[in-house]
Amino acid sequence: MKKRAFRAAVPTIGLVSLGCAKNAVDLQVMTGHLLKSGFALAPDADAADVILVNTCAFIQAAREEAAAEILRACALKASGACRAVVVSGCFAQRYGERAVEAFPDVDAWVGIDSLDRISAIVKGALKEREQPAVHIASAAPCRVFNPPLPALRFTSSTFAYLKIAEGCAHRCAYCAIPGIRGAYRSRPPAAIVQEAKELLATGVKELNVIAQDPMLYGVDFPVPETKPGARPKPRTDLVALLTALDRLPGDFWIRVLYSYPSEITDAYLGWLNTSPHAVKYVDVPLQHTDPAILKAMARGSAVKATLEAASRLRAAVPGVTLRTTVMTGFPGETEESFQRLLSDVKTMKFDHLGAFAFSPEEGTPAAALPNCPPLKEAQRRERKVMSAQKRVWAAKAKTFVGNTYRALVVGEGVARLESQAPDVDGVVYLKKDGRRALPAVGSFVDVRVRAVCGFDFEATVVSGGAV
Repeated sequence: MKKRAFRAAVPTIGLVSLGCAKNAVDLQVMTGHLLKSGFALAPDADAADVILVNTCAFIQAAREEAAAEILRACALKASGACRAVVVSGCFAQRYGERAVEAFPDVDAWVGIDSLDRISAIVKGALKEREQPAVHIASAAPCRVFNPPLPALRFTSSTFAYLKIAEGCAHRCAYCAIPGIRGAYRSRPPAAIVQEAKELLATGVKELNVIAQDPMLYGVDFPVPETKPGARPKPRTDLVALLTALDRLPGDFWIRVLYSYPSEITDAYLGWLNTSPHAVKYVDVPLQHTDPAILKAMARGSAVKATLEAASRLRAAVPGVTLRTTVMTGFPGETEESFQRLLSDVKTMKFDHLGAFAFSPEEGTPAAALPNCPPLKEAQRRERKVMSAQKRVWAAKAKTFVGNTYRALVVGEGVARLESQAPDVDGVVYLKKDGRRALPAVGSFVDVRVRAVCGFDFEATVVSGGAV
């Protein structure tokens, strides 16, 4: 491969985004700083001056994907296709010096607390150096970032992820996130509302509120001081933040993703029922339903809430859509405890469900627990759960056919119902009905579902379509 002729005046950045939506938001923050510093985005990540690989390290599969992408970027650099490779995200934060030794051709490593330093880091990476630059805090990350405004986004023009907090307050035995991301820390409410306002002004019609646990928003804020004898002022919590977002003008959805089962308050359920913008959708990862396994997972305090989650939410919020995730093969999971999980999946009838096999993560308590089922057995159980869920979905999906629902058009001929979160659930394929043109992207429409296609629907537009 021939070496490229680089334009030093305007260095280009090629982006490789791995992992979850929360990690993607970090990449948006970094890219915003890079653009404000004079860098330009390359239309092709493989044809850029600098390749920025933003990594995940949550489970083994994510680490393998991160390593593969880092090696691929380094190979491009060796061939002369780019000048520098920069690695950011959870993989960099988690492995630090070990990663530096394993990938000597990387020019710079960026930790969780250095997002706003990315421009200087990339400029340094473009200079010839013998040793890579390492910008990873030795202690747990402690900062929180507000994106440069106007906020950048890599989602479609119709929706955005609104990250309201960083880190995690839980210590689930299997999870490495607290060690990577640090303690829970909330963004200032005014900054979040301002970002939301900017996003809506660009045409966004759906704000997806995300964090490791949005239900805990504000728990780290100090209690406001009050005068002696006066009524105590409450801290800003999630419902207060959502209420502030509700005051923003316009027709848009607010969808809150990820809810620890024991932290879903009656006040939050009340907001779901009364908000003019709330999507009645709750993503409540249960992980398991056997009490002994939940206790081994260090989720023992949530046993009652876990077992009652589906019934409580459906009773409190009529018409709510429920999503969950469960884990198979956790240490100590016997055939009996797995059958309990499988039976509960069939009984609870979640609208959407994802299952994954346990991955022993270095540095977590679960990695040292005995009686871990073999990986093949964990994967077999995962398949059984998903097979059961497919039957649950098939029965639920039939009830949609012939009915009319409000939908957001997210692409040409593609929409999503309120019951379909972006990236994880299905979509609605819009079919032309007579002479009616397909509705404009970004518009709300009423659609009549006429067929089920796996986890997706086919529908015709009944009304609406103008932005």
